[in-house]
Amino acid sequence: MTPLLHLVEPGDWRAALDVGAVRPPSLADAGFVHLSTPDQVHLPAARLFPGRRDLVLLVVDPARLADPVRFEPGVPGDPAAMRFPHLHGPLPTAAVVAVVPYLPPASPVLPAPDDALGRALAYALSLRTRRAAEVRDVPGGVAVLDPDLRHSRDDNRLLLSDPVDAATVERTATSFAREAGLPHRSATLRWPGAGAVAGQLAARGWAAEEVVVMARPAQPGQPGPRAGRVGQREVHDLWRRSWRQELAGAPGLEEVVGQLVGREHRNDLVVAVHDLAVVGGDGRSVAAGQLRVDGATAVVESVLTDPAVRGRGHGDAVLAAALDGAAAAGCDLVVLEAAAADWPRSWYARRGFTEVGSVWEVTAGVGAASGPER
Repeated sequence: MTPLLHLVEPGDWRAALDVGAVRPPSLADAGFVHLSTPDQVHLPAARLFPGRRDLVLLVVDPARLADPVRFEPGVPGDPAAMRFPHLHGPLPTAAVVAVVPYLPPASPVLPAPDDALGRALAYALSLRTRRAAEVRDVPGGVAVLDPDLRHSRDDNRLLLSDPVDAATVERTATSFAREAGLPHRSATLRWPGAGAVAGQLAARGWAAEEVVVMARPAQPGQPGPRAGRVGQREVHDLWRRSWRQELAGAPGLEEVVGQLVGREHRNDLVVAVHDLAVVGGDGRSVAAGQLRVDGATAVVESVLTDPAVRGRGHGDAVLAAALDGAAAAGCDLVVLEAAAADWPRSWYARRGFTEVGSVWEVTAGVGAASGPER
């Protein structure tokens, strides 16, 4: 079934996540939500948002719509014989299987409802571009930049979806890092078979890590204790302790940790973030994680437990709360990323997540050795 699209400003999509539906002015004025097929969307984009490259396409699964969709004439200036899909009712956020950056002239990649890997990759690209201070076109994809968070590799990196060779990755990353004044060169290689290029970069001194994409249905977790939802500041101390341990001995440690903790609040500006925690007897969070909801796709992030209390089921409590929250939000899919060489990969597999694909993260310093991914 051909997906339907709705072009929207990121802020309007974020507001819709809080109420469960997109209700543009046309719904009250004309009685419907304007949708497009993939070969039509350039027309409303050029008419309503000329030159804009900060918009997103909502990829709508028609099978999840309760209200009727009728193909009707467009507005004056549209081809006379062309008919546009109009949804005669609000657009439920749970009918949106992916939120895709609209970056013309590049053609958007629109994952199918049953394509777990495609939906996970769409989320990862979309989140980073929506929250970025700047997005630049580069060979093979885009680069995201936030100079206020120069120590955050996640916010200052290449996101390459089309195959390029190792020399192009190195040349582009080096130029980008030098122009932006970054202390690192980082890229995510997102195309199938990117491991070969990652291996070539490793031979040139880069750190290369395979990251496995895992998925499972958004069914409630198993019976047992649940973590509670908390304000994000309540988990900052746990995050700080975790980063200090991982980056011990790094130059400017406290500045780096401050940026890595301080960056997190921006995610809730573009997707719905639920911070979950197990709180100890002293009132401090001893385990935490995030559930991020972006339409019908839910993402589990940043699950960690204080080493002093591991082995007591706190991680399971956090994950169960996240699965409950995903099901309650109307999501059908939960995805996450796990380092291929680290133990959480097996931990998630035992809890119903299956591997659907992988990407490669490559990192190098700028005139210095690379450090842990962050």
